[in-house]
Amino acid sequence: MISGCHPDPSVCRVGEDYYLACSSFEYFPGVPIFHSRDLAHWRQIGNALDRPTQLRLPETMPSSGGVYAPTLRHHDGRFWLITSNVPHRGTLIVTADDPAGPWSEPVHLPAVPGIDPDLAWDDEGNCWCTYAGIAQVRIDPVTGRALEAPRRLWSGTGGQYPEAPHLYRNDDLWYLLIAEGGTEQGHAVSVARGPAPTGPFEPCPSNPILTHRGTDNPIQNTGHGDLVQAHDGSWWLVFLGARLRGGTPGWHVLGRETFLAPVSWVDGWPVVGEVGLEMKGPSLAPAPWPDPPVRDDFSTPTLAPQWISLRSRTPDRVSLAERPGWLTLRPGARSLDDPGVTFVGRRQGHLNARVRARIDAAHGRGGLAVRLDEQHHYAVEITGRTATARARIGPLAQSLGERALRGGPVVLRIEIRASAASPDHPRQEPDVVSLGVEEDDGRFVPLAELDGRYLSTEVAGGFTGRVIGMYVGAGTVEVDWYDYVGDDDALPDF
Repeated sequence: MISGCHPDPSVCRVGEDYYLACSSFEYFPGVPIFHSRDLAHWRQIGNALDRPTQLRLPETMPSSGGVYAPTLRHHDGRFWLITSNVPHRGTLIVTADDPAGPWSEPVHLPAVPGIDPDLAWDDEGNCWCTYAGIAQVRIDPVTGRALEAPRRLWSGTGGQYPEAPHLYRNDDLWYLLIAEGGTEQGHAVSVARGPAPTGPFEPCPSNPILTHRGTDNPIQNTGHGDLVQAHDGSWWLVFLGARLRGGTPGWHVLGRETFLAPVSWVDGWPVVGEVGLEMKGPSLAPAPWPDPPVRDDFSTPTLAPQWISLRSRTPDRVSLAERPGWLTLRPGARSLDDPGVTFVGRRQGHLNARVRARIDAAHGRGGLAVRLDEQHHYAVEITGRTATARARIGPLAQSLGERALRGGPVVLRIEIRASAASPDHPRQEPDVVSLGVEEDDGRFVPLAELDGRYLSTEVAGGFTGRVIGMYVGAGTVEVDWYDYVGDDDALPDF
């Protein structure tokens, strides 16, 4: 439903409009917000945490730290979003009249120590915050003050890491939806119900209601769900999953993505329908958005909401005004190995992708990179009149092919080609990443071709997926344009 690294989805409906939020981890701005009118077509309309006063992500924070698992709700005419900044500042709430923003300054909740916080209101106006563990506390969401001591609720069927709780009222019962089993291939969604938001809760006899563990389904790691009732009365579950590729044990390179599945109610319990790569969508009237432009020529006053940076973004390091029509980057740290590097990128959203950027590095050093974290990234970098392909895999850093340049702006290019869906051998790579430069006639000159498994969660660890963008290590680097073409089937010009 939403491809690329968009995990931990939370959805709410307002009339015939749907809004969804996802985790963002070490990237700034934080918590992307999406809008749909049919549950099938989505577009990003903003980020909930887009100001430094809302979101502090220090350079000491490791990759895959930061903003975890928001819950998005609409209550009493206002949007409410609760999330956690791990390990800094803990749980926070922001609110907005318009989900596109602006969102308020955060209200902090010192009495909520866990991750994956949820908000639910009962008919008496009580606000219940339930969080990973699974524990619950009644709060004042305006001040963040706890109104009573936390209590333990139902913690699932015995799987590890009970988390991602969401509370709903359906008819006269309250339902507690959780994830358990860890966010890897043991991930699952389970549910319990009770007479009140505080329980007591009885588990569904068919738990888990969603899991792909032990199956050959091409979508794995399924869990962390949120229910929504559409305006035609149908019910749906948004949840995270991963598209594993290659041999064994399989590698997912895009991160955990957002999927959609139908839900029916049987004997008072939600039943999740079959999940596959191709499914029948909702029966709502189709409401597609215009296709996003292939190219961003940086002619707008501000960056589009899809652009993300590492931990912070300040005008002295990232500017659209310094050279009109260009994105100007100035260094924070000297390389992609350092958490303080200046980097501006977009999430890889397709199994096959081609990314091109026209870069002027006459007065600096920098380039175009595919990043997973500080220890796992590939890049093609301009230094003086030389383009060099570079790879960092764990403790190993390698300079690969080089090409002399004439000087002036250069088009750098990265092509990612997914390997066959049915592996030829047990260790087959998920994809191949080619790094190089583009000649004036459009011919691609690869400087290196690298196995994509080393930029996967199964190798690097953590919770994120690939982000492709520009960086600077010294001086000034200016970007004329960036374009992205992607498809889950092999593109004909690859």
